[in-house]
Amino acid sequence: MGSMSGSDIFGGITFVLVVALALAAIAVMIYGRHLKQQRLAAERELIERREAAHVDTVAVAPEASIEADEPAGAAEAEPAATTSPEVETTVDAAPAPNATPATSPGSTDGDITQLKGLGPKLAATLAELGYTRLDQIAALTPDQAAELDSRLGNFQGRMTRDRWIEQARLLVAGDRAAYEAAFGKLG
Repeated sequence: MGSMSGSDIFGGITFVLVVALALAAIAVMIYGRHLKQQRLAAERELIERREAAHVDTVAVAPEASIEADEPAGAAEAEPAATTSPEVETTVDAAPAPNATPATSPGSTDGDITQLKGLGPKLAATLAELGYTRLDQIAALTPDQAAELDSRLGNFQGRMTRDRWIEQARLLVAGDRAAYEAAFGKLG
């Protein structure tokens, strides 16, 4: 019982190596999860910055182009100026249910791109579905919101996650202080 054979030693070394490799694999997975969380946080921050910059551009561009006697959106390649009268007439061909205009055409006050988490691509998707103003989003019932969310394709779930209806209701009510307390500074 006092002596160990070569196969016992080899078996012990193999066991220790397997345990060491398993621990190393677990450590790599934990570190990978940490890196993924950092990357996702950085992506979210980048998206928020882009959307905030886009909202600022949309709020200024139509007024600036009107003063320069250019058609709305002529200086921009993006379809950001969805509040121009020309665009509204084509979008209003399929109006959203229970929608009443809250602002005059060309105004950015009711522009849905003010909502956090709603960028230009998503605004274009919503416009195709007939939603172009804050009052339309604010007036959604839970059933209508679920129906709209199911039609958002890759953006499905964003409405609930980013609390668009709550944001829109605060903005339509003109409660900027409550909005900024809940969602951050309004661009």
